[in-house]
Amino acid sequence: MDYLSLIRQPIAADLDYFVDLFNESLNHDDGLLGSALDHIRQRGGKRMRPMLILLTAKNFGEVSAVTQNAAVGLELLHTASLVHDDVVDESSERRGQASVNATYDNKVAVLVGDYILSTALLRVSLTDHQRIVQLLAELGRTLAAGEILQLSNIQNQTFSEDVYYQIINNKTAALFEACAKIGALSAGATDEQIVAAAKFGQNIGVIFQIRDDIFDYYDSKDIGKPTGNDMLEGKLTLPVIYALNHTNMESMLNLARKVKAGTVNADEIAVLVEFTKQQGGIEYAEQKMVEIARESQLFIDRYVKEKALKDSFKAYLDYVIQRNY
Repeated sequence: MDYLSLIRQPIAADLDYFVDLFNESLNHDDGLLGSALDHIRQRGGKRMRPMLILLTAKNFGEVSAVTQNAAVGLELLHTASLVHDDVVDESSERRGQASVNATYDNKVAVLVGDYILSTALLRVSLTDHQRIVQLLAELGRTLAAGEILQLSNIQNQTFSEDVYYQIINNKTAALFEACAKIGALSAGATDEQIVAAAKFGQNIGVIFQIRDDIFDYYDSKDIGKPTGNDMLEGKLTLPVIYALNHTNMESMLNLARKVKAGTVNADEIAVLVEFTKQQGGIEYAEQKMVEIARESQLFIDRYVKEKALKDSFKAYLDYVIQRNY
């Protein structure tokens, strides 16, 4: 099934307009800055976050200029955070494309990220909507706090699911929660609808990140990162956390500690990846996604009335769970 086409169907024209507005925001005449922004613009992506904003707005009212400016502001904020994250993580690739810091250098990447962040603030100010401006500002703080929590957790010698979810809720889930909330706010939804939409977005974000983390246990050129890349960066995700806590095998616990210490090698990562698969870590993570999806479906059943939008929201949920890149 072509989930993405089904998702886009009710908002096709709105999404086209968003893309034009977003690309226009990442346009600059200056040589080096213009070149770096063009490099980022070419990355494109599936537009999952703006699509959620547009769908939520359409569900509770209409897609307006407020909706579009807020959507561009949020996507620019997210883009800036990715540019900065790649510097922090010393990543050479982002979804199969060379990162800004790899193409240019860290100094350029940090400054380009700052420029995009300022552009995000400028764009969201055009909404003239105090609650949306405040929400975007809070989101920026939350994302930064989530990154710092993730860095500090590398030093933590325990392997906790609670901390894993705490990090997700301050990163990916916070982004999707803000998308749904912004869409609802821009359409004049009631407080009850805004709260319900925000929870739906948060759940979508958790599912999205769990699926992303599962990718790390398989090698695929479509995903744009090699197997075990998260472990190489000192990160232990839900599948391996479950396997470690489920078996309490000392040899694997020692390898996990080496991951956190940054002293693990490629062969040891391969052993830990295989151990995770054999101990049901992937199946456990997939089951968690299914459980969260059931709660997400309740939002669709209760708050989405129009058939085309209901089909689109359902396709969105299914896609986030079943996507393979």
